[in-house]
Amino acid sequence: MAVTNTHLPTATILGYPRIGRRRELKRAVESFWAGRTTADELEATARDLRLATARRLVDLGLEAGTAAVPGSFSYYDQVLDAVALLGAVPDRFAGLTTDGGRLPLDAYFTVARGEGDNAPLEMTKWFDTNYHYLVPEIGPDTPIGYTDDRAVREFTELANPADGGQAVVTRPAFVGPVTFLLLSKPAGPSAAALRGSQAHSSAADDAPEGFRPLDRLDDVVAAYADLLRALAAAGAPWVQLDEPALVTDLLDVPFDEVADAVRRAYTALATELSPTADGDTPAQRPEILVTAPYGDLRSDAGDGLALLAGTDVEAIAIDLVRGAVPTGPVPGLENKTLVAGVIDGHNIWRADLDARLTTLEGLAAPGTGLGAGALAVGTSTSLLHVPHDVADEPRLGEDLKSWLAFADQKVAEVATLATGLAEGRAAVADRLAESTSAVRSRAAAPGVVVPEVRERTAALTPADVERAPYAERAAAQQARLNLPPLPTTTIGSFPQTSEIRSTRAAWVRGELSDADYTAAMRAEIASTVALQEELGLDVLVHGEPERNDMVQYFAEQLDGFATTVNGWVQSYGSRCVRPPILWGDVSRPAPLTVEWTAYAASLTDKPVKGMLTGPVTILAWSFVRDDLPLGDTADQVALALRDEVTDLEAAGIGVVQVDEPALRELLPLRRAAHPGYLDWSVRSFRLSTAGADTATQVHTHLCYSEFGQVIGAIDGLDADVTSVEAARSRMEIVPELADAGYGRGIGPGVYDIHSPRVPSVEEVTDLVELAAKSIDPRLVWVNPDCGLKTRAYAETKESLAHLVEAARTVRATL
Repeated sequence: MAVTNTHLPTATILGYPRIGRRRELKRAVESFWAGRTTADELEATARDLRLATARRLVDLGLEAGTAAVPGSFSYYDQVLDAVALLGAVPDRFAGLTTDGGRLPLDAYFTVARGEGDNAPLEMTKWFDTNYHYLVPEIGPDTPIGYTDDRAVREFTELANPADGGQAVVTRPAFVGPVTFLLLSKPAGPSAAALRGSQAHSSAADDAPEGFRPLDRLDDVVAAYADLLRALAAAGAPWVQLDEPALVTDLLDVPFDEVADAVRRAYTALATELSPTADGDTPAQRPEILVTAPYGDLRSDAGDGLALLAGTDVEAIAIDLVRGAVPTGPVPGLENKTLVAGVIDGHNIWRADLDARLTTLEGLAAPGTGLGAGALAVGTSTSLLHVPHDVADEPRLGEDLKSWLAFADQKVAEVATLATGLAEGRAAVADRLAESTSAVRSRAAAPGVVVPEVRERTAALTPADVERAPYAERAAAQQARLNLPPLPTTTIGSFPQTSEIRSTRAAWVRGELSDADYTAAMRAEIASTVALQEELGLDVLVHGEPERNDMVQYFAEQLDGFATTVNGWVQSYGSRCVRPPILWGDVSRPAPLTVEWTAYAASLTDKPVKGMLTGPVTILAWSFVRDDLPLGDTADQVALALRDEVTDLEAAGIGVVQVDEPALRELLPLRRAAHPGYLDWSVRSFRLSTAGADTATQVHTHLCYSEFGQVIGAIDGLDADVTSVEAARSRMEIVPELADAGYGRGIGPGVYDIHSPRVPSVEEVTDLVELAAKSIDPRLVWVNPDCGLKTRAYAETKESLAHLVEAARTVRATL
């Protein structure tokens, strides 16, 4: 059917940070988890935050009454929200739902965090970002329907605010039905059928042969149709459905099948439901904006832009930062609004507005553009990935601040470009000139280019990334370390108590002397070492009490970085991080970690690991410069870390861990780009570690990723021991490593640290046995999934005690 197009406003964004300018949502959620506040109090805090956010966006230049403001709020995760919307809850949590399948707020969090023997949903990275989403488990019998009207209520509360103040008509935003299913895991029998040692499993590995979550498309689309009817009845003029699965070919579903799913879904949602009222018949749905962020819709596999243009949705948003500017015309766009994502939602650099406006003018030009019915200006992705406001950073220099655009500044950039496009360049001439000046200032600033750093990287040779053969290293390391089979260790950090954080904050504020701070951190390190010896761990760590964050700590000591005070970004759930800003050439003016690691080693006869964050992760978890190839910047960071490894060895440290949890994270979303990425990323890790002595055992750690896509790279890192997340997926990676012939030390995690639950000895023993049966047990290490920073000491001690007991139990059978 033909659609009547009501154009979107000319300025919009795809999403906005939802944690609050001072992490109000984080604090409210954690207070609710701790039992200090009620669900009603949490709801009230969230309602106030949503209202303040919507009105803030209007103040920044988005229209209040035209659906320019996205309704992108979430208490925890947008994919979990879709699970709740659909009532698609794994059977092990079915008892938490109401008779209608709705998840109350406390149950919603239980699905995210687990409870007792019931493991939470698996967690992994959201496309190529540092945001983590919860992986739905969908089986043939998973309940699916429209069960939760939360989105309707949130739309209504802003359109008709209880305080009588400014109303804002939002555009409710959801993960699209095709992406939801493509990101899901196939689920099999209910947990009730898997009693005993299997009870904690997600059962996702037991799906019927040949079943795929995409097989449930008709059921999901029917539920989304009910959602759209409910939103239309509430008066919502637009809805946003995010389909980033269209910009990647890593989901193991051929493009033809994805295209068929898109056509089926949007025929049902757009063609078969009317967006307009007809006589006494009300509109059956809002108008639909489909977004495709994080990459290019067009690839060798297929043309996603043409695919969406061929549907009856009213608007399409494309990423023109990661994706190429398409040429046209594109059939079907003539009756649609194209939202051109020219402002980067992924990074924090100020846009060259003159260049962006030129791009927009080309897209809009009659006869030479894409032939869209209307053109709107937007962000390339949700602004979820950037902090709130650069004006809220008191410690950044004014020059650096002038180069930056956080979420609020990006909204203003969108509004400026929309005005320039509608009214001409003269209307925004001053803002264009200011932007151009900032871009030029940044390029010429001292420290952006440091000749000595460039000369060192230019002089590198292939020999700088090579170590002795593994067999020779393994023999030398065993002679030095004398470790038992199935050696036990942790990933690095121990719980960061409120006392540790308060002490560090007092020191940063100048309220505590350097000597007193050092004494306090040494006391914490001594306590952590003593605990590990008491538990019987084989390779110890110092616990990292001095580190605020595994990347920020290094950024604060390396030249070329700046750090923020309020630049918080959501990583997952209530977990927030402050990514450093990598603005110039990188070097190490002094040792970074040696003092703390050497002190810990002086307290014990057991090996102590030096703990470093790897070059790829430092880049992935920073706002990295966009004026130098990532590989070149990675080499600069790697050389700084290489110098640190040398100093740790000189201090007597025989085990050094260089963590690369983000190795998979930066993997390009198109397979064709993988070889180039893996070449420089693996090279940078090896550059940081290849200077180590043969008898120095080099560890690395990776977590919360689809490791099957980078097994070759994991092998290429040439680490002596690699630890990986494996508990939530129940050792999913171990058979893949075995099939790939992986032949060095491997520590598949046996304890999921992102859940507060304590795994039983039996549960951990099962996982250790699985690993030891799949891989030569002489290569297997026993460790948690990740660092213990976010956990409490009581649960940590009990969990680690179970881990050590399980390792000893299995060790006795070898």
